[in-house]
Amino acid sequence: MKRRSASSARWLREHFADPFVQKAQSQGWRSRAVFKLEEVDRRARLLRPGTVCLDLGAAPGAWSQYAARRVGGKGRVVATDILPMPQLPGVEFVQGDFREPAVFDQILGLLPGRQVDVLLSDMAPNLSGVDAVDQPRAMHLAELALEMAQRVLKPGGHALIKVFQGAGFVELLQGARARFAEVKVVKPEASRSRSAESYLQAMQFRLV
Repeated sequence: MKRRSASSARWLREHFADPFVQKAQSQGWRSRAVFKLEEVDRRARLLRPGTVCLDLGAAPGAWSQYAARRVGGKGRVVATDILPMPQLPGVEFVQGDFREPAVFDQILGLLPGRQVDVLLSDMAPNLSGVDAVDQPRAMHLAELALEMAQRVLKPGGHALIKVFQGAGFVELLQGARARFAEVKVVKPEASRSRSAESYLQAMQFRLV
């Protein structure tokens, strides 16, 4: 059997010692990422009963799981990912690349009025550790999420999108500010301090 590398073993030790991992497991959440969304939602009140929400890059499903509990039976949560995701109560899942017309149309077909109140994206590339490779990939995913938000959000809607600060970040921020009344960058406590990730919190979408 192939032995784990020293860095892999160290990551596993840190992962299972992480208090957010332990808390997620004890509370039945699918991943520690739920606490990032929970913190932002608690402060910004993104999700409310009756909200229609679209979750991009949803697998393994912690954000969708949280959103479904927040929006309740009168709300709607549609999740999508290129990866499979086990079924969740109150969540409708579409597997595929949302850039493809057939997948996009399938997603729209599940949205009341073909629009959403809140778009969520925790999408991130598989990181290589090489910034010159990872940053363009991460920014491309953030740009896709922002573009999707502009296609499906209702006027006054909100978006929360994972970003990695670096090349292309300022331009992304400027693009968001042109379409949303309030834009800020937040880093929840559950985001590891050594990670370059943060979240673009864009509120009150406006048509231009």
